[in-house]
Amino acid sequence: MPAVEPSDTVSVLERDGTTYYIVGTAHVSADSVAEVERIIDQVQPDTVCVELCQARYKALTNDSSWRDLDIFKVIKEGKTLFLLANIALSAHQRRIGAQLGVKPGAELLAAVRKAEAVGAKVELVDRDIHATLKRTWANLGFGSKIKLLAGVLIGGDGGEITEEAIEELKTQAGLSEMLSEFAEALPEVKTPLIDERDQYLMSGIEEASGPSVVAVVGAAHVPGMKENFGKAIDRAKLAELPPPSRFLRALKWVIPAVILAAFAVGLSRNEQQAFTDMLYAWILPNSIMCALLTAIAGGKPLSILTGFFSSPITSLNPLLGAGMVVGLVEAWLRKPTVADCESINEDIATFRGLYRNRVLRVLLVAVMATIGSALGAWVGLAGVLSQL
Repeated sequence: MPAVEPSDTVSVLERDGTTYYIVGTAHVSADSVAEVERIIDQVQPDTVCVELCQARYKALTNDSSWRDLDIFKVIKEGKTLFLLANIALSAHQRRIGAQLGVKPGAELLAAVRKAEAVGAKVELVDRDIHATLKRTWANLGFGSKIKLLAGVLIGGDGGEITEEAIEELKTQAGLSEMLSEFAEALPEVKTPLIDERDQYLMSGIEEASGPSVVAVVGAAHVPGMKENFGKAIDRAKLAELPPPSRFLRALKWVIPAVILAAFAVGLSRNEQQAFTDMLYAWILPNSIMCALLTAIAGGKPLSILTGFFSSPITSLNPLLGAGMVVGLVEAWLRKPTVADCESINEDIATFRGLYRNRVLRVLLVAVMATIGSALGAWVGLAGVLSQL
């Protein structure tokens, strides 16, 4: 007989002489913290597996992890939208945790500490968070990325979250309904964020040593993990970083090629007015859209001017984006401090904080300049082609 009986939140699986106790938790639940500690005490397992990777474990145990952020490097590598979405998603979970008085991931840290107390080995069995986010990000189209980011930033205040609602999501009935809604609303996100990690987590847990293993994971993963129990999973393949989209790489070159070809056609006609009209059709939408969105993001005047003058040029250069140029100028002007980095999680929870924090403002300005330049390029392309 197992040391702990199966329940709505605990699944007991057996294979090859090992008993696995899968504890489904909510990452902002005080009850989950208490349950995790109780089960580890009762089972006295050889190994405790937790839904963490090394990077997430470091972030949970180091409140000042943002202090090492190099904003200039982020901008140069074109990761501003990716990072801002990552921060926003993290902040959304923190907002829920703040309502319930529980730090997100508290039950995972409790599992680690209790495992050490009973002499159990600790295994971090989740896929690296960077691989998960990059695979999720790669699965989204540009419009979906903007929609997701806007939804988290703007739609995070969906009313009060109660402890009862959180606990309901840990039951099979609540989970089934939640996952169905999630799959319908965000099908592009569910596969890399949930399904792939179900496989990765279960495979890692099955490799844990000892005849008795306790695994602490988010309740949303439990149904999928049970489906993958006993199956051969290639974790290395699931951890691969997605290659850049060939279509997007090609598109970066297609627009400049088409514009330059159109300019060449205009020049070949020896019609000075027609060529001038083409230039205006390309320059004005690029300049105005980039400058306008940079201003809406609260960019400095010099950043707005930089966007205005650089966008028509950078839109013809696949290797250099307006958001990169504007972002670097904004970062140079604002000079973010360590204090700004350390308060990112708190400041992004409100619009006032988002605009007050210099790191977040730089990221927002760079993202908005990128969007403005992209929109301007498409409008400009249509305008130039209409002149032919």
